[in-house]
Amino acid sequence: MEQFLAGFEALKANIFDNMIEQQAKLGYRKEPVRLYYPLSSLNHFFNKKADSDEMQQILSDFPVYTKEQCGEISATHKGERFCFTISEEVSEYVHTNKPGNIFICELIQLLTKHSTTLEEIITLFKSQPKESVIEPVNNGEFDILIRFVNDKDRYYYCFKDEGCHIIYHRFLPEDYADFDF
Repeated sequence: MEQFLAGFEALKANIFDNMIEQQAKLGYRKEPVRLYYPLSSLNHFFNKKADSDEMQQILSDFPVYTKEQCGEISATHKGERFCFTISEEVSEYVHTNKPGNIFICELIQLLTKHSTTLEEIITLFKSQPKESVIEPVNNGEFDILIRFVNDKDRYYYCFKDEGCHIIYHRFLPEDYADFDF
């Protein structure tokens, strides 16, 4: 397990980020949650090129690692798609012990309005105390990519104006690069 501690910590942090985002969107309930990850994303966390069975073996100690800290998170897979079952104790832990991400809450509130524009989203990013970079994207999937510079929030926020509303996806840089837009 020692050799995978950095990967376990990075994966756990990402799971927590996703749960904070989910709780901002849907509200909090003390219940189990399932999150899905492709094998390629997991390989990034562990700096490996493992196949599905090797990754399942790497993840075999993850429930023990998390249970001591916050509750059990188990992993199963079908092919290259991994399902993490997050216990209700972890849901409660995240809700109680991880401060809500004010920026994510503001972004989600903005995106719930059908009249939101890309300009309003850009204004929100520019109003943050951290520097951001805004890049137009011409890949058919998104219109703009926004990311913070030199900040613990390393996500790439990608937005698409669908006409009647704006959709967004949040990627880690390595996952975004995998898409080869």
